Amino acid sequence: MRLIGMLDSPFVRRVAISLRALDIAFLHEPVSVFSAFDAFAHINPVVKAPSLVTDDGIVLMESSLILEHVERIAAPGRSLMPADLQAHARSLRIIGLALAACEKTVQIVYEHNLRPTEKQHQPWLDRVHGQLAAAYRLLEAEMPQAGSWLFGSRLLQADITSAVAFRFTREMLPDVLDTRSCPRLHALSVHAEESAEFRAFPFS
Repeated sequence: MRLIGMLDSPFVRRVAISLRALDIAFLHEPVSVFSAFDAFAHINPVVKAPSLVTDDGIVLMESSLILEHVERIAAPGRSLMPADLQAHARSLRIIGLALAACEKTVQIVYEHNLRPTEKQHQPWLDRVHGQLAAAYRLLEAEMPQAGSWLFGSRLLQADITSAVAFRFTREMLPDVLDTRSCPRLHALSVHAEESAEFRAFPFS
């Protein structure tokens, strides 16, 4: 399998780390949707990161759909989702909050970096900032004590996506997300970044 996309994308990074955690072999190809648009389009004409090319040549998009597929081919007992129904639902809630935080971070970055200043709409930006703050406030409330994973003794998808999201927002919007407002999430991020899975695919 081939994973296409840059690790500065939280969506690409969560897939790469998850594949490593699932012990699924793959080749990471750091192709940019910006500076290598034509090269990316040759692989996936939609030019959407991440893209996963399966061993059968099928091109998949959207990180959650890619992860749904790779969960099916993982070895028994390696799933990154809790088996218990209630824990599964809570895991999905946490993942959803983290993904929302990623999406709102991307919207803010794009608004400031890609749209001319005179065309930026401050009421919309204020709304997105409010959504980002709400996502992290709710995510912080779900976090475990320092040094622990969310569901048991090993790294699972809720841990991966939460830590990836936090690092992404801190890197892209350092003045927006204060670690003092999310101490447990910050602790989870530090714990995760020290793991072999995260160190194999660092934010870049």
